[in-house]
Amino acid sequence: MTEVLDLAGVGIGPANLSLAALAAPVGELRAAFFERTPEFRWHPGLMIDGTTIQVPFLADLVSLVDPASPLSFLSYLRDRDRLFPFYFAERFHIPRAEYDAYCRWASERLPACRFAHEVLCIEWSTVDDAFAVEVRPGGRVLARNVVLGVGTAPRVPAPLRSLPGVLHSSEYLPERPRLLAAGDVTVLGSGQSGAEVFLDLLRRRPDGGLRWLARTPAFAPMEYSKLGLEQFTPDYVRFFHGLDEAVRDRLEPTQWQLYKGISAETIGEIYDELYQRTVGGGWPGVTLAPAVEVTAAGERDGRIELTLRHVQQGGTATVLTDAVVCATGYAERDLGDLLAPLTGQLHRDGSGRLAVGTDYRVGLAPEVTGSLFVQNAERHTHGVGAPDLGLAAWRSATILNEVCGRPVHRLPDRTAYTTFGLGGLDE
Repeated sequence: MTEVLDLAGVGIGPANLSLAALAAPVGELRAAFFERTPEFRWHPGLMIDGTTIQVPFLADLVSLVDPASPLSFLSYLRDRDRLFPFYFAERFHIPRAEYDAYCRWASERLPACRFAHEVLCIEWSTVDDAFAVEVRPGGRVLARNVVLGVGTAPRVPAPLRSLPGVLHSSEYLPERPRLLAAGDVTVLGSGQSGAEVFLDLLRRRPDGGLRWLARTPAFAPMEYSKLGLEQFTPDYVRFFHGLDEAVRDRLEPTQWQLYKGISAETIGEIYDELYQRTVGGGWPGVTLAPAVEVTAAGERDGRIELTLRHVQQGGTATVLTDAVVCATGYAERDLGDLLAPLTGQLHRDGSGRLAVGTDYRVGLAPEVTGSLFVQNAERHTHGVGAPDLGLAAWRSATILNEVCGRPVHRLPDRTAYTTFGLGGLDE
């Protein structure tokens, strides 16, 4: 007989790794997590020296739910005999490379994590009263509950796709030597990744030949005020989920500075580098232009020709460049092939997206008695906090409590000083 798992995880990024870590102490739970890559790696192309994650170290895999877990970041430091160096460093935001190493350390201590295993498709088996998960290698796996944590995919603007010399910022480090040798480089995107790539190139290209363009109205700082950050709390997630679909769709793009802005420290470093180049007179040989979008692109004389439009001023311009780095974000992965056998059994919203409940459960047809959950694929229902590392442990605990049918991890009823909506204002 084939063992029926209580929980199967598809993908092992920070989201499902958090779930695996919080599920590990639950002795009666039979769980397995599958990942097609050979080991845990987190944005390897953006491990630029000096970059940090944009959330405090407490936003690790477990601490905001179970700070005593043996898989917390502090436990990692203790295992590596690095608690005193960390204590004296007084760093609330840790290096990106250190977060990557911590997650890999945790994954190596979780027997439920099975790397080099690719999930091909998921279907509901009425005979087995379970999901049938096709895994390569290994074959068919049965599970009563499935959690999708396949992450996001790099997004490149349509006009630039398939053009030679164009890359996404996720590929930056392997391509950096080529970018340093190019005569002229253009960086697109005003988020943290775009700023970090621009700063790294600025420091390494003393002769200029560098351009930074963005559609946003300014190279703006990320919202980092204490009350502003309460929009990344479970309280706000519940409020956002309760809004009408049309309201959510209008609201989310207006919140771009909550997750697409730049840290004030990085902005300061860029300005200081530019200022240093003007000591003695003159201007640095670089261009920074917000409110500019690429409307068309092609090849001309072995170079890349970009047609630009100013979104406020109107009018167009054309520039020639030798390489383009698209720091243009990530899109939720297409789950079409993975969920194809479930097509007729999935509930969707008015725009064809998965209907996701407050507990991260996807709506399913009545004949499917198991549960399908998603992680970091629910921004349309749960808001800008969906990909935020600070909510990973809380979301994982919410899912785990649902799977186990009991409060394995106690979650607070209130997490913000701010009252969202009118519910708390009645006398």
